[in-house]
Amino acid sequence: MPSVGQAPKPSRDEVLSLEVLARRAPVEEEQPTQFRVLVRHFLDRFFTNELASAEGDAKTRLVQAACAIGIPGFVVALYLYTPYHMPHQVRPYWAQVGDHYFYVLYSMVAMGVVTIFEWDLLFPDLLDVFVLSPLPVRSGRMLRARVAAIFILMGAALFDSSFLAPIVLPAATDPPHLFRFWAAHLLAVAASGIFGAAFFLALEGILLGVLGDRLFRRIALWLQGFFVLVLLTLLFLYPALAGAMGAVLQSRSGLVFCVPSFWFLGIYECVLEGPAVVPVFVELARVGFFALVLAIGLAVVSYPMAWWRKTRGLVEGTAKRERRNVIAVPMSRALHATLARSPACRAMWQFIGQNLLRVPRCRMVLVMYGGMGAALVLATMTRVSLAQGRIAFVFSPQGLRATVPIVAFWTVSGLRSTFLAPADQRGRWIFRVILGKAGLAEVGAAKRWVFLWSVALSLAAAGCARMFGGLVTHNWLFVAGQVVVALGWSLVLTDLFFLNVTTIPFTGARSNSATNFALLLIPYLGFFPAVVMFTVALEPIIEASLGHLAIAAGVMAGAHLLLRAMHRSRIAEHVQRIDADEDEEEFPLRLGLRY
Repeated sequence: MPSVGQAPKPSRDEVLSLEVLARRAPVEEEQPTQFRVLVRHFLDRFFTNELASAEGDAKTRLVQAACAIGIPGFVVALYLYTPYHMPHQVRPYWAQVGDHYFYVLYSMVAMGVVTIFEWDLLFPDLLDVFVLSPLPVRSGRMLRARVAAIFILMGAALFDSSFLAPIVLPAATDPPHLFRFWAAHLLAVAASGIFGAAFFLALEGILLGVLGDRLFRRIALWLQGFFVLVLLTLLFLYPALAGAMGAVLQSRSGLVFCVPSFWFLGIYECVLEGPAVVPVFVELARVGFFALVLAIGLAVVSYPMAWWRKTRGLVEGTAKRERRNVIAVPMSRALHATLARSPACRAMWQFIGQNLLRVPRCRMVLVMYGGMGAALVLATMTRVSLAQGRIAFVFSPQGLRATVPIVAFWTVSGLRSTFLAPADQRGRWIFRVILGKAGLAEVGAAKRWVFLWSVALSLAAAGCARMFGGLVTHNWLFVAGQVVVALGWSLVLTDLFFLNVTTIPFTGARSNSATNFALLLIPYLGFFPAVVMFTVALEPIIEASLGHLAIAAGVMAGAHLLLRAMHRSRIAEHVQRIDADEDEEEFPLRLGLRY
């Protein structure tokens, strides 16, 4: 029975008078603690920030990222059903080891890429220092809250990348001992993912603590690009390694003990097979266990020191010195005198160069695309070979021929994605005040900038492939063919990717970008393989004679003229359009004005 003085709880449909409601004792809601508020704040900062999402669609981007991380393991598990259920055939032992290796490798790569992507957000920034520091919050509590938020973030990413596969794998592979299989899979995959996250967190903490924030920021972008390249190269080399898994591991080469994914494959096989495990897996498991403990220990020790030094550097500030690059100045003068003679083109190139290095989101997009393209080049060029019990990587002639189209495609697509991924559009009204809508001069200058970078990187990649890949032929037709392919694909791909672009870089938002995520994958899953295979098949024909070179150059030039005419007509239609476009009706309101 209710106690004296306590009003009975009314039913849902009961109507009470104002007097009765006023006499009722107010219900005291439980107030969240300061620690919980800080943890929620830091978790929110991981997803609603300039780096992750600048368009107010953080929840949509989070769901898309979760699907992108979790689906590959699930899809591979579905594909494994067929080889494990072939009639009158048993999947070989080393092929099964290769299947296990994929999940260990993918967990480490996924967690490493997530940590690298959130690299700039794992430590305090200016907003945290100047907003949270004046509040009555102890620095130790703030540190513990950020560490707890990082644990939640990494735990959610690890769960998302690996929780679907164990549900499907038992039905797909029919393991003889189900519970031992689950234990081996979950333990090895979790250990591999934790190592991937802890290693990069410890690396950033050590570098920040030793070098300081100012020196660390100079090398951070290069480190991010390098480690993304290494991780994705390991993932793309999986088919080559899985096909020679037995020979590679039984060779006991020193390179085997230098690859972290092999360490946790050893843990997988030791738990799965018990005493009957191959001896090499015991040694790999021992190395993996000590490496995991060392990475976690370094992360725990280095993070507080790096957190303190990062906070101190933000409070004190760093003086930025303006330095003139002795190489960039003459190059800029030469370009201004030849390719960027108009003031609009010069201004656009300067604007692009400043934003690519200033905006964190643009830098991260470039790092991801650059690492993806470089990893594809290395994985396509490289083949695994065993000679006298030693692992060797040899270059494939067909893979070397695919270098130019791969570099051209990922350069153009990466720069386009960077141009259409604005960090903050609140200042784009200045272009409308000065220029109105973007015209042919502004959009054409951006396309020319992309074309030049694509040509330079493609020719550099072709030169490196020729020097270091074994293509030592001195046939001038081969060199001319590579130049024609680099120029032609850079020109045509730039026209194709920028066919519907009618805005100045970094100022135009893609319509319905949150719902067109599946459509954005079409160029990469459908068009990209066709470009590479078509180029590899036609390069020997193009290099056969001078006439074939002329025909290839003529076809590329004709495609360029056609696509350029289509783009010019779309820009002219866009400029002459009178109806509301690009939030023109809201434009005066954003300036604080009225009609």
